[in-house]
Amino acid sequence: MKINPAFVLVFAILFSYQSVSGLNDTIPSQRKIIITGVGDIMFGTSFPSPKYLPPHDNPLMLLGDLADTLTASDITFGNLEGSFLDDGEPAKKCRDTTKCYLFRMPERYASALATAGFDIISLANNHFGDFGFPARRRTMELLDSLGIHYGGLTELPYSIFSKDSILYGFCAFAPNAGTISILEISEAEAIVRKLADTCQIVIVSFHGGAEGSDFQHVPKTDEMMYTENRGDVHKFSHMMIDAGADVVFGHGPHVTRAVEVYKDRFIGYSLGNFCTYGRFNLKGPNGIAPVVKLKVEVSGKFISGKIIPVFQLPGEGVKVDPEKRVIRKIQDLVALDYPDALIRISDNGEISYK
Repeated sequence: MKINPAFVLVFAILFSYQSVSGLNDTIPSQRKIIITGVGDIMFGTSFPSPKYLPPHDNPLMLLGDLADTLTASDITFGNLEGSFLDDGEPAKKCRDTTKCYLFRMPERYASALATAGFDIISLANNHFGDFGFPARRRTMELLDSLGIHYGGLTELPYSIFSKDSILYGFCAFAPNAGTISILEISEAEAIVRKLADTCQIVIVSFHGGAEGSDFQHVPKTDEMMYTENRGDVHKFSHMMIDAGADVVFGHGPHVTRAVEVYKDRFIGYSLGNFCTYGRFNLKGPNGIAPVVKLKVEVSGKFISGKIIPVFQLPGEGVKVDPEKRVIRKIQDLVALDYPDALIRISDNGEISYK
């Protein structure tokens, strides 16, 4: 992967800005940062039919009472499972639209991300390229206009931005064409090291692991989906933290997976389907997901966390789950996949050190 020379210039400017403004010297070390992460977002698709768009043509209705929760954070992250484009033909072959899934959200829906408080969005996944370069370009234009930062594409591997006097770095990885590869770990490490050398908090996102209810566990080896290698997400996450990442948020399996704290840094191996309308399987474990709220130090060190359990039903939006099913699910998955975990998860979703 070749790094665009423009990005080198950005780093030089930011190094100068950090030196002149004395960011590290002026921020109290006791300050705490709240980072919220959610999984897949797809506000409905106009392809192959507008019938897959939400009621009243309003994506904000899908977020229900979660909007306040999302905005009440210093940084809010999600994975955009698709692109924004009003008209356009698929870049992928699709002979039978009842059996293949291609997502094209109306451009006007992009503003729902800003209204809901999203600061960073991953575009590294297997559906962002469904409608080719025009959709990629238009989605980036819309996110830029809304002040939402993103990464994971060959056009833009990472973002660096300042918010409330904190300099953040964000990058994202996937095993798909047009994205920064989760399989090229040495190149991923190089990006994370550059961000860690520049930024105070580095957030990494990955789209990896096999899909579906049969793949809720972290196998700690390469995972295959059909003929595609979707990476060893355990190894990848640990190596990204070794390289300087402070938070790692995973997605891709469309189910929730275990969470872990490694070297005082938080990893969520899959945050599941957060807000996915129309053409997603929401049966059983596919329909429940966590909203993860983390409290970290300015250094990125994990302090504590909170799991807000949510669920979706077909044809409806995302809601807080009074049965707290995903909390119990994550408790079970951590016990099985990470029996020596450094953290405990209470029945109310509080994440703390043992």
